[in-house]
Amino acid sequence: MMFQYRPLLLAGVLAFANAASADPAPFDLAGPNLDVTVTRGAKTLPISQVPNLVAGDRLSIKADLPSTQSAHYLMVLAVLRGSTNPPPADWFFRCETWKGRCAQEGLNVIVPQDAQQMLVFLAPQTSGDFRTLVDAVRARPGVFVRTSQDLNQATLDRSRLESYLVAIRLLNAADPAKLQEAAPLLARSLAIKVDEKCLERAAQMQAPCLMQGQAALILDDLHSTSIVEALTSGAAGDLAMQASSTPQLGYGYYSPYVASVMDIARIFDSFRTAQYQYIAALSAQHGNQLALTLNTPPSFQDPKSVLVAALPAVELAQPPPLRAVNPKETLCARKPDLVVPVEGAPLVFATDYAHEVALTVSTKDHKGLDLPARADPARGGFVVDTSALNAAHADDSIEGSLHGYWGFEKFDGPSFRLVNTRAQAWELAPNDQGALIVGREDTVHLRAGSVACIDRIVLKDPAGKELNAGWKGIDANEVEVRLPLQALTPGALTLAVTQYGASQPQSLELRAFSEAGHIDLFSIHAEDTAGILKGTRLDEVAGLVIRGIDFAPAKLSRSQSGDELSLVAQDAQAVSAIKPGDATARITLKDGRTLDLKTFVNAPRPSAALIGKSVQPSALSSESNILLGDQNELPQDAKLTFSVRAKLPIVFGHDEAIEVATADESFSSALTIGNGGITLENSSVAVAKLNPSKAFGPSAFGPLRFRRVANGVMGDWHTLATIVRLPVLKELKCPAANDLPCKLFGSELFLVESVSNEAQFGHPVQVPDGFTGYSLSVPHPTDGQLFVKLRDDPSAIHAVALATQELSSEQEAAHLAARHAASSGASEPVPDADLKLPTAGTPAVTPQSPAPPATQPLPPKL
Repeated sequence: MMFQYRPLLLAGVLAFANAASADPAPFDLAGPNLDVTVTRGAKTLPISQVPNLVAGDRLSIKADLPSTQSAHYLMVLAVLRGSTNPPPADWFFRCETWKGRCAQEGLNVIVPQDAQQMLVFLAPQTSGDFRTLVDAVRARPGVFVRTSQDLNQATLDRSRLESYLVAIRLLNAADPAKLQEAAPLLARSLAIKVDEKCLERAAQMQAPCLMQGQAALILDDLHSTSIVEALTSGAAGDLAMQASSTPQLGYGYYSPYVASVMDIARIFDSFRTAQYQYIAALSAQHGNQLALTLNTPPSFQDPKSVLVAALPAVELAQPPPLRAVNPKETLCARKPDLVVPVEGAPLVFATDYAHEVALTVSTKDHKGLDLPARADPARGGFVVDTSALNAAHADDSIEGSLHGYWGFEKFDGPSFRLVNTRAQAWELAPNDQGALIVGREDTVHLRAGSVACIDRIVLKDPAGKELNAGWKGIDANEVEVRLPLQALTPGALTLAVTQYGASQPQSLELRAFSEAGHIDLFSIHAEDTAGILKGTRLDEVAGLVIRGIDFAPAKLSRSQSGDELSLVAQDAQAVSAIKPGDATARITLKDGRTLDLKTFVNAPRPSAALIGKSVQPSALSSESNILLGDQNELPQDAKLTFSVRAKLPIVFGHDEAIEVATADESFSSALTIGNGGITLENSSVAVAKLNPSKAFGPSAFGPLRFRRVANGVMGDWHTLATIVRLPVLKELKCPAANDLPCKLFGSELFLVESVSNEAQFGHPVQVPDGFTGYSLSVPHPTDGQLFVKLRDDPSAIHAVALATQELSSEQEAAHLAARHAASSGASEPVPDADLKLPTAGTPAVTPQSPAPPATQPLPPKL
């Protein structure tokens, strides 16, 4: 028999002739094979390695028919040159497959100049068969251009799906447990959509699930689409989009191709005559062979069936747009069967178009070394044979790049960063020191210069027993290691790290400790979206349910007193069901056990919003002669009045408080109605008053915050103001010469951080820590103005409101004499010898300005 097909599908496939009204049948009928090779120049390739043809290529096509073939087939090669340009009659080549040279050698054709598409027809022998085919193609060339395009698109799509299904079957037969890891890599490599729910099933049920719903498996691939769309209009992708809304798309074994197949069927139906009908044939490429498959049984009675198959388009080569999955990833050059992860070109994995691929790596002799590479969709990239690379060939850091052939043309792929195996120091992350607790699996973070070449990590107990430690890389120099401490006792342990290519592992000494696990309490407020669980060994907690709301573990923190685990509600909208009062929290552990914990849901947190604020300065603030440049700054001796509006609850209680505190909460004051700190304007608005110097004392400074406190429940903090302590600046005296420094007199000058004569605060003069003097040497004012920064808020710049007083002629002379004496090295102290202008950034120290006794007046004027 020439063809084999499934009798049960006969009824369905016969209906395919009218695609507009019936569901397309699957392509599962074995047709004939074509033996095809392509020669370009001196190089010959099998058809499976040729993604495109060019003018001048020599094609060798032979029908591979059985010796018992009874029906004679005429093979016709038709060369097309676009949808609007009928091909000449001499662009049709006939071959009588049952006799003579054609039966022995087949067709040998050179692709003519200006050719764009090529189709192979297999027609039963009749009188006038060749002329009938030629006339049909020349009469409507656009129809056959579209047919070529659709057949090539369907063939490329099917190659991706077949590669996926074959890989799933092989993995399922060898080790079903590996499907969970391999399926996402297959999906990425072949642009196949995978149902992630399948991976949550038992291992033996994953493969059948992953192969279901093939109508939705294939995703768009712009590379394969661009290959078959060359020099034509109307994308096959558009056909698929148009057909995606039709019910027919859900039927047929290869229903991702339904759009193209239905289009071909409609075209061919319009050509049906009493003598001929046309049948589309999809081709699977294997070496020299094009194995044709049909979805309609061929007829050898009128109308006889003409099989139509497409050859690759005649176009310029379109190399695969490969890209590295993670360009920043570092790979190990010494790893056997190294995988370089790539994506972006599914046809690289589904066809043989990419061949002779290698990873070229840099070597010490700068010659480079080609390492053979093969595409493996189940591993998500190219698998590189690194056996030719040893430590003597490469440096510690290596550059590698993929390259190969795409058909007859060379292509360059992405580059990768690789490292060589070397001895290096290993250490635990600082937070993991002393965090190993026996009786459970613990997690630590191991660091080194590079972790890419780790092959194995084992944990050894004091007796030398080895336990495999699971690990995964989280950075170029850090791995997360899971240590099996469940059956170990407290004491010394050894972590042994083996790298690819290294003869001996490297060791790191550890110590494990014991800890008793228990759960203390769960703290949460009504309508909160998160709560805190306290206890020990809380890493064993898988979840918590309270009032029907599921909470999942979030951040786990450890301290000497125990663990604190933050749990977050999975449905933030449902937390309104959490009302204040007694409740039972059910805690589920990772081993399946459940624990009931009696807890109490606290009242909702109170909240209030700031409406406005004002500052009433004191007399001392005015005497400071500093003009504050930021309205959020609050002099320590001033009085602050601010108003807030109640949000939750919406009215203030008479026993509520507004707590005001510094950022570190080292100074705090509770303002209440009882102590006069709060006055209610109405039930929802409160006016509060604060005197920082009385509430906090002279040492409070910096950002100030407030929060509402009701029934002992504290709300969230809100920004209020910034407390600044003001020095008193009394006098500013300057010599007539602008290049000479001035003298600034005052008290509490240690509260000044720096002084400048520029508004932009260029070249500031720093006041040293712990300064106790009563005068400062400062720069000569520019335009009569000085600027200061206060130590309590160095981010703000403030102007000084002091007029400059000039020195008298006598004082000027004394000042010059002091400078002369200082420069000549006089042995006796000279008044004002300290009036040297400090350079930028130097302390404005005045050595001869000690603090006078409390009973004495300020130092005499110059």
